[in-house]
Amino acid sequence: MAAELKKNDPEKARQYFANRMAFTTGPIELDRNRNRPDIAIIDVRAAEDYAEGHIPGAVNLPEEKWPTLQGLRKDALNVVYCYSHVCHLAAAAAVEFAGKGFSVMEMEGGWKAWHEYDLEVEKGSGSISRERQPAYSK
Repeated sequence: MAAELKKNDPEKARQYFANRMAFTTGPIELDRNRNRPDIAIIDVRAAEDYAEGHIPGAVNLPEEKWPTLQGLRKDALNVVYCYSHVCHLAAAAAVEFAGKGFSVMEMEGGWKAWHEYDLEVEKGSGSISRERQPAYSK
């Protein structure tokens, strides 16, 4: 059943989109800002997926390690990402981390979107190797 499109309240729409922009970013914006000292990038995917490739400089914090808060920074904006636009793992992580007092933002589209823009990729669990990977395959 298709959703019915109807005119909405402009003030509610303004507030919704203002909130959305305050708490989400895209791959291009993150790539342009990822080397800033006040940005921490947190990959919440499984460790084996992180090792296959991740955003350069990202810290891996899979769900089973969330209680450790390892890699999160109180002095920075913590940008979290997961697998794709249909994965809610990053949003769940953002709720958890914000509840612990961390400033958070979600990268929309996750790892899949990063790949679709053919942005730089780092491989390994602690490697500084930065190679291009083939297109997203998960």
